[in-house]
Amino acid sequence: MFGDFYYNFYKNKNVLITGHTGFKGSWMCRALLNAGADITGYALEAPTDPALFDIADIRSNIRHETGDIRDLEHLKKVFKEVNPEIVIHMAAQPIVRASYADPVYTYETNVMGTVNVLECARLAPSVRSLVNVTTDKVYLNKEWHWGYRENEELNGYDPYSNSKSCSELVTSSYKKSFFDDSKVAITTCRAGNVIGGGDFASDRIIPDCVRAIQNGQDISVRNPSSVRPYQHVLEPVFAYLMIAARQYENPQLAGAYNIGPEDADCRSTGDLVQLFCEKWNKTVASDNKILWNHEEDKGPHEANYLKLDCSLIKNTFEWSPRWNIDIAMDKIIEWTKAYFAERDMIAIMDKQINEYLY
Repeated sequence: MFGDFYYNFYKNKNVLITGHTGFKGSWMCRALLNAGADITGYALEAPTDPALFDIADIRSNIRHETGDIRDLEHLKKVFKEVNPEIVIHMAAQPIVRASYADPVYTYETNVMGTVNVLECARLAPSVRSLVNVTTDKVYLNKEWHWGYRENEELNGYDPYSNSKSCSELVTSSYKKSFFDDSKVAITTCRAGNVIGGGDFASDRIIPDCVRAIQNGQDISVRNPSSVRPYQHVLEPVFAYLMIAARQYENPQLAGAYNIGPEDADCRSTGDLVQLFCEKWNKTVASDNKILWNHEEDKGPHEANYLKLDCSLIKNTFEWSPRWNIDIAMDKIIEWTKAYFAERDMIAIMDKQINEYLY
């Protein structure tokens, strides 16, 4: 079973994660802690308040290095001190709307940040496996109703998406220029939209749902007809870790991989919110039920339709999603209810991690 492989492989492995203070990074840290990995995290302080990084008490259990991914000299120093075997690069400016507000920072972080990580890996003889996390939005979006494959044109529309397309190109250049001897296996991962308990970011639909409950308001949805490849956060987290482990053992497996749900789980945002409301309302009194409404979107351009073809990762690694959208939403409701009740959230996270693995 993958759970056994994962726990055996990562025990005592020296792993460096950039962007570990974010939502996805915090889940990854918790998963690696369970496996007994030796973790170093390099990132700015948590981007939200509250933050899953604090709720899960990640800082106390890893080597936490506060640093900007744009600071090459600081990053070099950390690589030299830590001597990581495996690098998971997730540090980014990840919000589409924020990229319109500050495109220069977005490009500096997402492009030069990738250059800096790859340069550090080039200079560090300890590194054996590196995964660069990009996004499903790297593709030139033609609004077609079938999934993009890894050989499609990379040309994201907005500054965030485009900067991640650039990150892909930077990675490809570094691989051909400096890592062609296969001593370091390098993969880029293009994951679909991630949902899960503990996300407090702005301009994301599940955090918007949770905030609406906290504020006693209906949920406002800007683009209910937009279709996205929604998946629980543990799907990409364990896909990244699987690829990092497998290419560590066999560098020929390195490449570029889409990570997304089955076609049936590529839902519109309106459908996703409706599912959230239905499941939440089953757990509360009739006078506390939540509804959603369509709020006209006057913001900048965002893609209306996006799907991924995940045949390559399925065929290469015999991988498939474990939790469909219905199960994913159950886990989100469970996490949120526990958080509101001030329960032991580390125990809840560990429970969900083990349920996913086994």
